Amino acid sequence: MKRKTAKFVFTAIIMITAMSAMSLCAFAEGDVAGAIEGTWNTASTQIKQVVNNVVFPIIDVVLAVFFFAKLGLAYFDYRKSGHFEWTAPAILFACLVFTLTAPTYVWTIINV
Repeated sequence: MKRKTAKFVFTAIIMITAMSAMSLCAFAEGDVAGAIEGTWNTASTQIKQVVNNVVFPIIDVVLAVFFFAKLGLAYFDYRKSGHFEWTAPAILFACLVFTLTAPTYVWTIINV
């Protein structure tokens, strides 16, 4: 039990030290804003790649599944009642088009 506690405390100390390393480096130079900007400039390309290659495609797939499912349900409702409800499929289609084209313009809006 003492070993587990010691390992936990040691891991917590290492984590706190790692998280405060940026602040400590910025404090030594006296330029916190420069340290944050430097970190952002270094990480922004990786963030853009992850968002463009992982986040947007996942959102696109989810929206496409919901769109086709809602389109199918709307068709079955049409067969029952004779009235086709366009609102939900149209909204899902607009969202799908928005997220499919978002990587081309979202970074200019954010100014990255």
